[in-house]
Amino acid sequence: MRSDRFKGYFFAIIGTLAFSNEYIFSKAAMNEVHMAQFGVYWFAISSLLILLYALRKRSLAQLRVLTKRQVRILITLGFLEILTTTSFYLSINIIPDPAVTSFLGNMYPVMLVMGGIVVLGEKFGPIEIVGGFLALAGAFIIGYTGETDLKKLFIPGTGVVLVNAFFATVASLVVKVHVKKLSPELLNLNRSVWLLTFSFIMFFVYKQSFAIPVSALKNIAVGATLGPFLAILTIYYSFRYLEASKSSVVQSTKGIFVLIGAYLFFGTLPLPHQLVGGFLTVAGVLVMTLARAGFLKRRKV
Repeated sequence: MRSDRFKGYFFAIIGTLAFSNEYIFSKAAMNEVHMAQFGVYWFAISSLLILLYALRKRSLAQLRVLTKRQVRILITLGFLEILTTTSFYLSINIIPDPAVTSFLGNMYPVMLVMGGIVVLGEKFGPIEIVGGFLALAGAFIIGYTGETDLKKLFIPGTGVVLVNAFFATVASLVVKVHVKKLSPELLNLNRSVWLLTFSFIMFFVYKQSFAIPVSALKNIAVGATLGPFLAILTIYYSFRYLEASKSSVVQSTKGIFVLIGAYLFFGTLPLPHQLVGGFLTVAGVLVMTLARAGFLKRRKV
């Protein structure tokens, strides 16, 4: 239905804008605090917001009637989100420019479409192959250092982004299959609570202090509201009304928003070849996902 399609794209746009800002505010916060401190405050705020929203929507009543299979799904997603989110914030922490991290992150929609083909049985045509190739070529250009030594072939953090893209794909496909049976609010709260628990464990492992700069706390508060709360929730909602590949059409443009935000906030720009590679990843993902959405099909005369 058209109304469902509109809702899907609307949620995807809101999620993309919110997610783009998450790169900026998380980077600003981690410039001042340890990752374990960041995680505790970030996910404490997001968990509280998600809990309050879920209570308002009365979405937690489902907890009383969860089947054993659904409990296993939530536990599986919890472990996947720990791997996905830890690698995500680690890549933001390692790579100086968040725009570079975001452009490299376009490996995720490529993997998501490929996963949709393998797991969900979606079809794959020649245009999608070209788009996927362009996106991967762009990611290679961004990460390539020009060195011949295998250890220095790519900029630090590239491998972490690749790991993140893989686990994000697995988690997204699990969510896509089960999101109609488990509410987005429950899925998001499950994600945030698992990550908060893991952050507390790392907090005590690294013997960190609860005292952090006020400026970092402000960035965390804004970022946690936009990212783990608003972005994840709206992306989950978009999956309710759209195929995962169509939702990623909108999500693929986040690199451009992160590029603008990083320049305004930090005054940084990627290197010229990284800009070329970045726009190539965006173009590739757009070609691939637009083709999958049916926008690039030839019209019959």
